Amino acid sequence: MSALPARCSWCGQDPLYVAYHDTEWGVPVSDEAALFERLILEGAQAGLAWITILRKREGYRRAFDGFDAARIARYGDEDRARLMADVGIVRNRLKIDATIGNARALLALHERGDTLAGLLWDLVDGQPLINHWRRPADCPATTELSDQLSKQLAQRGFRFVGSTIVYAWMQSVGVVNDHMVDCFRHRELVRPLA
Repeated sequence: MSALPARCSWCGQDPLYVAYHDTEWGVPVSDEAALFERLILEGAQAGLAWITILRKREGYRRAFDGFDAARIARYGDEDRARLMADVGIVRNRLKIDATIGNARALLALHERGDTLAGLLWDLVDGQPLINHWRRPADCPATTELSDQLSKQLAQRGFRFVGSTIVYAWMQSVGVVNDHMVDCFRHRELVRPLA
């Protein structure tokens, strides 16, 4: 019988959480649509457990047209009412309105010739920051970089982008590798991007 690989303790043993940890969390992402989805989901998670959002992820994809920013940006009152009645997502008016506003902010960002990928990856010169945390308590909730990016996003009209949410987003999309050093994924993700 082979031993289970060492993982970050936060993912526990829930199969959905383990799969997310093992295949997505901390993997560098530069695809604009994927970055937008993750930013929205991180904002939706505010005040909740991440597993709650993971369990509702497919509901979010369905409810928000696959996170198509151009479609979401056109949502009006009927869409808001539909979303507030949708049990497949977190039915919080502020978060729903922020998602619609963030889609509009993303389109405006693109119109100015910028991208989420550019904002994120320029912060770290295109290469993930590799941290060496031994205990979850060592890992910060915010950093100077997340403070900086949070301000940049807010100035560009994004909402639910406080520094804690932004740092969680940076972890999720691999801008920082915050897997614990004894986690098998830490080693796998320590390599320069092509």
